[in-house]
Amino acid sequence: MSAFLELINITKHFKVKSGLMGLKSDKVRAVDGVSLTVSKGETLGLVGESGCGKSTLAKCIMGLEKVTKGEILFDGQSVTKWDEKELRRSMQMVFQDPYSSLNPRQKIGSIIREGLDIHKIGTRAERKARVEELLGLVGLRPEHGNRYPHEFSGGQRQRVAVARTLALNPQLIVCDEPVSALDVSVQAQVLGMLRELQHKLGLTYVFISHDLSVVSHISDRVAVMYLGRIMELGPSQTLFKDPKHPYTEALLSAVLPPDPTCQPEQIPLNGDMPSPMNPPTGCPFHPRCPKAFDKCVVGRPDLKEVGTDTQVACWLY
Repeated sequence: MSAFLELINITKHFKVKSGLMGLKSDKVRAVDGVSLTVSKGETLGLVGESGCGKSTLAKCIMGLEKVTKGEILFDGQSVTKWDEKELRRSMQMVFQDPYSSLNPRQKIGSIIREGLDIHKIGTRAERKARVEELLGLVGLRPEHGNRYPHEFSGGQRQRVAVARTLALNPQLIVCDEPVSALDVSVQAQVLGMLRELQHKLGLTYVFISHDLSVVSHISDRVAVMYLGRIMELGPSQTLFKDPKHPYTEALLSAVLPPDPTCQPEQIPLNGDMPSPMNPPTGCPFHPRCPKAFDKCVVGRPDLKEVGTDTQVACWLY
């Protein structure tokens, strides 16, 4: 399948002041040369520890952060020169906390209708009908449009957030930890709704999460991110059954199994993730990798094909 969304060597650095009295200028390498493709109708999962650059990459895709270097192609067109309205008609984002992402002073109907008002789509009556249609799509009733966000549960508020993203008929939705603030039972309901909407509307998802069980459930392919770089990329079932990169193996070993009597052997990682202001030479994972050797300290490995549709950035391959 051809690429619907293509990231070409995306780099995002933030300038910061450091040293005595902030006289030294430095930079945080939040995203450091990420190249990815997403096919139309696919769900690409993006996983990694907190601080690895997942959310920054999502904001770069959405145009909320200007990339330092690289190019983003959407359906074959570069989005770097698109204005805000063009971007929002094509792609939308679901945020982690549904309460803070909804205006507490606005009624639900007004929140969902806001995009239609800004883009001047349809008449007043048509916008009202569209809001009721969107509420139905996410499992809510038309009368819910007259209520405020605080009158809903966390799962219902996230449904409202999803309805708002669908108002302009986007083709791509970036989901940044969309179920991490919800109870487990509610997570399953929201994930089921997202899958149903994808099949019904032909949506494409970039799904960001630190919960590997959630990612394995919803994703077609998974990219494992560490210190601003992609360590492993492959089909979801293949990656979870047969991880190649030592970092992926360590992440999966920390997942609690459904059967408490079957405890997998955990792979310990030394220390914490290095600072993105001062990343290590060579492979960014080598200071914590139990399989590191001399070459890992000197050279930085690129993503290489290992088996069918799987890419790994590791000198072991």
